[in-house]
Amino acid sequence: MDSPDFDEAIERNHTWLSEFIKGNVEPAKVMFSHHDDVSLAGPQATAHRGSIPIAHGWEQVSETLESAIQNFRKGQVTAFENIATYASGDLGFTVEVERFKAQVGGSQELAPVALRVTSIFRREEGDWRVVHRHADPITAVQALESIVQA
Repeated sequence: MDSPDFDEAIERNHTWLSEFIKGNVEPAKVMFSHHDDVSLAGPQATAHRGSIPIAHGWEQVSETLESAIQNFRKGQVTAFENIATYASGDLGFTVEVERFKAQVGGSQELAPVALRVTSIFRREEGDWRVVHRHADPITAVQALESIVQA
């Protein structure tokens, strides 16, 4: 992929995470699409579709970001490990492992965090916005039995 403007969008995406784990939600709100089809999936999602934590639509995504930010303080990014990146036309995606340290929940200690993240971007009015983000803590191979629901 050779798209300088998409590379810039990825950097802005990294910047909002860096700010988010310090307690600043505003850059994330700027980076996400504000359309009805935006979605956010992960362990921090507060809006639900059934029992699966997926926020859908700008109102739910915004509420989820506001809620999730309460759980992170004094963070610092340690690495973004790119697995795949692709952009064509008005759509692009990244698959990464995001690594950072932060005070998580009520802890006063900095804890290492690793998230497996897929971000899908769409060009809106000439700028790239996140239209879907899925983040989860699975960053290592797990036994097949771990997917069985009880």
